[in-house]
Amino acid sequence: MTAENEGAGQTPEADDPFGYLYRQQGGDGSTAQQPGTPRRSYNQVRTVGERQYGAPRTQGAGYGQQPNAHYAAPETMPGGRAVTQQHPVQSDGNGHRGARAAGGRSRNGLLIGAIAVVAAVVVGIGAAIYFNSGSSEKADTGGPAAGAGSGDEGGKQDEPKDEKLSEGQLVGRKQDAASLALGGGAAAANDVPNAKGKNGNYVAAMNKPGAAATWTTEVPESGAYTLFVRFGVPGEDADSTLTVNGQAQQKPLSMANFAQAKKGEWDKGWARTWAWVDLKEGRNTFKISCEQGNKCNFNLDQLWLKAGQVKR
Repeated sequence: MTAENEGAGQTPEADDPFGYLYRQQGGDGSTAQQPGTPRRSYNQVRTVGERQYGAPRTQGAGYGQQPNAHYAAPETMPGGRAVTQQHPVQSDGNGHRGARAAGGRSRNGLLIGAIAVVAAVVVGIGAAIYFNSGSSEKADTGGPAAGAGSGDEGGKQDEPKDEKLSEGQLVGRKQDAASLALGGGAAAANDVPNAKGKNGNYVAAMNKPGAAATWTTEVPESGAYTLFVRFGVPGEDADSTLTVNGQAQQKPLSMANFAQAKKGEWDKGWARTWAWVDLKEGRNTFKISCEQGNKCNFNLDQLWLKAGQVKR
């Protein structure tokens, strides 16, 4: 039989495959069938109305009319089920509770991740633009120089003009005498303390005729300069010949015992002397030598130049 079979016969228990779902405890699962009542389904838990089989259907109550008194919801009957207030439970439509909240958290996580990715991309692009612009500036800076070297007039730049030297300004840096071109038996040594040359080196053996130390340097402009020489004597006066650009000076370079050291005290005889010279722009050569008539018992430590005619 199928649903809505209006036959009045009884159906065996085996005919209802779902009888175990509504079988009462201790019962055999069969439902009493009232005589003359059509069978609407295999399970008739309770009778909704008292309609008899074949009886005419009553018209439902219209708008504003009283409902059928033969029917009342079980919740309204004495001893019926109490009406309970149920709270809505969030569901995803498939019976999975809490899916909406979990889905909201998932969407928030995805949104935060997307924002982080966009921020990282923006930072990367900004860094690339910054470093590429720096490289471009360096390339542009080197471009005109290359153009000038190849004869391209469009790449030439105005050459910076050297500022005029002020009087007493140091030109270049101090030069260790031990690093100069030595000749005539002059040699580097470091056995006397208090020399200011690198590693305590200085030039010794200047007491032989022809012994010399030659220094070649450059100046930015022609004019008057002062050559300073740091030397050492053993408690007695000495002197030497100064030659500038191949021309010997008329006066010998004084190397007196300015430190007033006692005789034989080489370590306490260090002092400095100076000479005014006229130089040309560019390269100039100085030679300090022991010539005929000089008292050459001295050591050479350092040489340096200052602009103008100064004494300190």
